[in-house]
Amino acid sequence: MSSPLVLLRFLLLRILIPLSVLSTTWLYLYPIFHLCAFPSPPTSNLHSPFLNTLAQHFHLTLSNDDTAPFRLLVFGDPQLEGDTSLPAGGLLNFPSLKGILGLVRDVEGVKGKGEVVGRQLSKFLAEDVVRAVVAARKTLDLWGNDFYLAHIYRTMRWWTRPTHVAVLGDLLGSQWISDEEFKVRGDRFWNRVFRGGRRVGDDTTMGVVGGGAEVLGEDEAWGRRVVCVVGNHDVGYAGDMTEERAERFERVFGGMNWDIRFQLQGTVHNTTTPPPSIHLITLNSLNLDTPALSAHLQNKTYAFLNQILSTTPPKSKTDFTILLTHLPLHKPAGVCADPPFFDFHGQEYGGGVREQNHLSEASSKVLLEAVFGMRSPAVAGEGARNGIILTGHDHEGCDVYHYPSTSSPSSPHPYNTTNATTTAPPTPDSLREITVRSMMGDYGGSAGLLSAWFSRQKGEWEYSYQDCRAGVQHWWWGVHGLDFVTVVWWAVVWMAGGLVREGKRTRRRGGVRKGGKRKRRKAG
Repeated sequence: MSSPLVLLRFLLLRILIPLSVLSTTWLYLYPIFHLCAFPSPPTSNLHSPFLNTLAQHFHLTLSNDDTAPFRLLVFGDPQLEGDTSLPAGGLLNFPSLKGILGLVRDVEGVKGKGEVVGRQLSKFLAEDVVRAVVAARKTLDLWGNDFYLAHIYRTMRWWTRPTHVAVLGDLLGSQWISDEEFKVRGDRFWNRVFRGGRRVGDDTTMGVVGGGAEVLGEDEAWGRRVVCVVGNHDVGYAGDMTEERAERFERVFGGMNWDIRFQLQGTVHNTTTPPPSIHLITLNSLNLDTPALSAHLQNKTYAFLNQILSTTPPKSKTDFTILLTHLPLHKPAGVCADPPFFDFHGQEYGGGVREQNHLSEASSKVLLEAVFGMRSPAVAGEGARNGIILTGHDHEGCDVYHYPSTSSPSSPHPYNTTNATTTAPPTPDSLREITVRSMMGDYGGSAGLLSAWFSRQKGEWEYSYQDCRAGVQHWWWGVHGLDFVTVVWWAVVWMAGGLVREGKRTRRRGGVRKGGKRKRRKAG
């Protein structure tokens, strides 16, 4: 066997195949290697969320106390890009070659015609080819990004087995795209990135506020539905949110303001004690602040909050409220990565909100009081409803507790952050807000895991949250690139080996024929 072929086989068998198998196994089983799992109740017999999840995959019998009945898999800001990120004209656009025949005809003489052709060809190589290469690279990048995000959703959903799934806004990358491009990106969202997921039906998202109620876990289809929260890149901020943009979002992704209650299984309602339930609220917070371009849409959002306020029963330990919205609540600079920031359109464009990092202090106060009953200044004996707020928008993520203040709308403090000097412990009056880190590759492909369970010993709901990261998108590209190289390398080794074997057979046949002729000559 030739030495080059031996070297090729050595590299394939000893380096490429082992690396490819190990890296691919890690990539497609990363939640297992990272020990990602929904937190378990403290009453779980397995004492380990990871072992609990593993037991579910082996179909082992688990008691109701082993697994949280509500498990929300939540993603932040996928921001699917499209034609707006591609060079003008697309991939196969060569303006330097268009009309070149007409330019040649307009010039007399062979020399002049040659100069025109040379000039246009130079522009073709210097501009058109460069633009085509950039467009091809960006097209490939968009394609790969879709499958990277799809890999995160598919792998996390397969391993963790959520009861519910949500995306916290900025599903798409721009509110300024055309209706045709919106449809294209919507199709990519449902048929590629969140393939297998289902839009929450209009009977739920367009129904009566406070009227929807189901038994938790009875409808297993919730594990395949994707709750889509509206973000600024989907419909715009208050200053550029139009009814047309809102309508197309709701047509493709579902309603912007809606709620539903999930009653705990095995509980009986009586007149004295309401059954333990989870109140899931999806809110369009983008037009809570003013000025707004569409007063009608803003009125709908505030009407929804008023209906939540009027239909929510008195505070009870048996209730747990989960608010899903895009914009984080107000926080002083330094608490999270994004500081408070507002920008407004010029008066010629209506003067509305053009950009914001947080809700204003006033809007935050309204939201906390309407949804959670947290009043500031604090009222003695009146704490916030038991619950949690999940937001997006700040791609870095954040984790804070809000406390009712004696003088200001709320007093947020970071929780479980590097800035430990300002960390304040949670109290019965506090309310936790988690800004879920973006699932985009630049932020590590993050996913949030929220578990909630009812403690019969305490008579109230408890919860726990953790995140799980796939790693930056370069790992996804690198592993699949290595797999491609390994397959090509194997094909080269296989073909080279075949050629070597065929050459040996040919030489053997040639040697036999020559030997036979020599023997016949000796015999003569």
